[in-house]
Amino acid sequence: MLQRMPRTLPEPRPRKLQRMRAVSDGDSDTRAVSSPGAPEMSNRIFTVPNVLSMFRLALVPVFLLYLVNGYDIVALIILVVSSLTDFLDGQIARRFNQVTRIGQLLDPAADRLYLLATLLGLASRGLVPWWIVVIIVSRDVMLIVLGIVLANHGYGPLPVHHLGKVATFCLFYALPVLVLGQAFPAIQFVASPVGWAFAAWGAFLYWWAGVVYVIETVRVCKIPRGVQIIESDTLER
Repeated sequence: MLQRMPRTLPEPRPRKLQRMRAVSDGDSDTRAVSSPGAPEMSNRIFTVPNVLSMFRLALVPVFLLYLVNGYDIVALIILVVSSLTDFLDGQIARRFNQVTRIGQLLDPAADRLYLLATLLGLASRGLVPWWIVVIIVSRDVMLIVLGIVLANHGYGPLPVHHLGKVATFCLFYALPVLVLGQAFPAIQFVASPVGWAFAAWGAFLYWWAGVVYVIETVRVCKIPRGVQIIESDTLER
């Protein structure tokens, strides 16, 4: 005779607690504020994506020098080459499992430096007002301060908010379009309005995302050590 199995089902764990939690091990109490399923990172330095990122970084002063001196076509070519290497290093890192810790630092650092170099180069020639430079740079300084605060509380950086992605997209397209208008005066009547529209929205969203990061940093830092983190609805997975 077959015995009836008891009708007991395992109690499901809350989804929100599964999606984001504080991770700790025996050697460190650093807790990463990130989502599961991220690719495994290595500590390698000389990988193909990292070399491409280093190449991009090496071109930053060259790009700034040409831009400040009015060689807009050459500066635009350098910017295009940098964008292509940016695309390639991301594709290679993901496809060939070459995601590294230093690569995750070099790539955004190169993006920020090109953004800053473009702002400084255009502002030095009077093509972009200095208040835009102050707005963009001050927001990045604020993020550095937030990163230090999170590190002091044992957390890694916050996940990138979708507003930050859209703002960065707008700025990364606004400034090259403005450079394009300077390089080819025949299309400046189209490039300038488009570039300024992207720049205005980018600056606004840049700070909006910054306010969100401040709110999330305050929320995360109030959580006691060892307590699981419930993901906020304002942050992406």
